[in-house]
Amino acid sequence: MPIHETRRDQLREFLRARREALRPADVGLPDAGRRRTPGLRREEVAVLAGVGVSWYTWLEQGRDIKVSDAVLDAVGRALLLDDAELSHLYVLAGLNPPEPAGLPGAPVGDQLRHVLDGWMPNPAHVLDRHYDLVAMNDAARAVFGFDEDVSNCMVAFFTHPVYRGRFTSWHEFAPDMVADFRAAAARHPGDPAFGRIAAELRAASPEFAELWGRAEVRSRSQGTKAITHPVAGDLVFEYSLFRLPDRADLNIVLHTPHPGTGTKEKVESLVVAHPG
Repeated sequence: MPIHETRRDQLREFLRARREALRPADVGLPDAGRRRTPGLRREEVAVLAGVGVSWYTWLEQGRDIKVSDAVLDAVGRALLLDDAELSHLYVLAGLNPPEPAGLPGAPVGDQLRHVLDGWMPNPAHVLDRHYDLVAMNDAARAVFGFDEDVSNCMVAFFTHPVYRGRFTSWHEFAPDMVADFRAAAARHPGDPAFGRIAAELRAASPEFAELWGRAEVRSRSQGTKAITHPVAGDLVFEYSLFRLPDRADLNIVLHTPHPGTGTKEKVESLVVAHPG
């Protein structure tokens, strides 16, 4: 069966199941007594979504009709879809799902902090989408020189002498940092924090201003970091960046010692000597 036909079948099954799972009282409609079929009627969903009854019927039947983000959002609200269900609806309708909103500013939970602690003695930290440093383990603090003056890693990378000085190949790493930040800003065009941070850095750092002017875009999920530590010496890490589906506002960055560089032993000694 062609992919588009499979998706139409899945769309039909999904919308019918979500509609039949709701009672009129769930969406603020009066209960008109017993119904021959469970759940809401198609006409009721159409009214709640502000769309035509025929159009919604065709959508639920999986017909080849034109859909938009705004209309799918309205159907999602009418059917009380959560973020995961709305994203699924977008995919079945052939549109790119919205970027998961996450909970910007919400505190990091104990379970995620346990992940960071469990990664010891290797560095691990959590950044929000603006590169704000929101959590770290003791190894990250010791290796990267995080202190009370480091609140945003993008700003610190260009302006904080200790954090900046830890990157052995700073000038090679900087273009990727700025290109990744620009890509993140494009994913959140309504978020003014990106523009504020970029303006602050353009004024404070000619290097950032030059790199920002290139308008390069890249998204980094893994790579290598070479670090020069004043006590441990040269360290080389492989890093991997992960985003949690239910906390899309956060990026977890895990560092693993690069084999054959002596980094593993150096970091273990460093963490023992500086336990936090």
